[in-house]
Amino acid sequence: QVQLVESGGGLVQPGGSLRLSCAVSSTINSFNDMGWYRQAPGKQRELVAVISSDGTTNFADSAKGRSTISRPNAKTMYLQILSLKPEDTAVYYCSARRGFSVYWGQGTQVTVSS
Repeated sequence: QVQLVESGGGLVQPGGSLRLSCAVSSTINSFNDMGWYRQAPGKQRELVAVISSDGTTNFADSAKGRSTISRPNAKTMYLQILSLKPEDTAVYYCSARRGFSVYWGQGTQVTVSS
């Protein structure tokens, strides 16, 4: 069984920053890729950033240059976003993939507003 729990969301002013955390509870010791996705109201879920088991990272264009994704161990992942904008408002989800299986957390709300 795999459980992913996000934390660190909340209300942030434009221009601010935040760090989201993803904690994994699982009998699986390692995942191929782990990533962050987000879904704004009325929109489809979209990729923010992904990190592979060898540390290779990829970012959506909207996140490039102001985001960092890290994976200090097999059970923890972080996403730091700087210079937040109102359009970053969304529910942020962490995911983990092993083979053809993809697991999702319940999401954490991020609201960027003054």
